[in-house]
Amino acid sequence: MKHIRSAGGVVVLGNSILLLKKLNGDWVLPKGKLQKEEAAESAAVREVFEETRIKSMIQHKIGETSYRFRNCWSEEQVIEKRVEWFLMSAQTSVPKANRGEGFSEAQFVTFEKARCLMRHEDELNTLCEAIKLLEKR
Repeated sequence: MKHIRSAGGVVVLGNSILLLKKLNGDWVLPKGKLQKEEAAESAAVREVFEETRIKSMIQHKIGETSYRFRNCWSEEQVIEKRVEWFLMSAQTSVPKANRGEGFSEAQFVTFEKARCLMRHEDELNTLCEAIKLLEKR
């Protein structure tokens, strides 16, 4: 089994969060792999920018999720991906999806709309945790 470490964020702008629409139609939070010797916080900020062109700042760690999937190039290889999630504030407001990364759209949507669009349970749980952190402020 191959292990991959990733980091991503729930990027907040006012009362909305940043979502990406993958080419397969799934709406997801921005995230990506850590580079060699890179801290999760740095990777989260970098990945948000690379995938959406939104500059962001980390506010708080939300937690971690992990899941397994089969490598699409080799049905034999199982990959376990661990993602560290951060609550982040947007410093810019006009997202642009990186098609080269497999995304067709990037937009800020309300929390309620995000809950309706997102299908992956781990990311929905991460969104709920982020909302709880925001409500405490």
